[in-house]
Amino acid sequence: MPLTAGDVAEIVRLLEESEFDELHIEQDGLKLTLKRGSAPRGKGGETATAPDAPPAPTVADGPAGAGRKPRGELPATAAARVVQVPAPFVGIFHRAPKPGAPPYIEVGSEVQEDTIIGIIEVMKLMNAVRAEARGTVVEILVADGAVVEYGQGLVRISRGAQRG
Repeated sequence: MPLTAGDVAEIVRLLEESEFDELHIEQDGLKLTLKRGSAPRGKGGETATAPDAPPAPTVADGPAGAGRKPRGELPATAAARVVQVPAPFVGIFHRAPKPGAPPYIEVGSEVQEDTIIGIIEVMKLMNAVRAEARGTVVEILVADGAVVEYGQGLVRISRGAQRG
């Protein structure tokens, strides 16, 4: 039975409350490594957490997504212009810098590659997530405070007409 987002959140909670600095779990081909401290982050959503894991399901894969088109499918004409920003970590997604503050972005917001679109909380550490693309936010795929999995889509950005 594969790990769910709730299972991972519980594992993170248990690690936070323990004296251990690192945890390795292997189950059914999934390798999960959790370490205390800041997780290294590279460009393009690379992470030290679960790099061997298969792609995580998106929000549309669960019961709430029943009857909707899977998130990964777009009409061919739109697919070339819309990019999806993936979660670079497993953790809790926050749309605003603190409770009660306005969100970093909304649908319709113009973003640059370095624009912060949200924060993922991993073991009480806040990690900024950047757009990594220039364009207009057309869809926010994750609710504020939701547990996200590595690779799960957070937002979609339309790059508009490409100029050559």
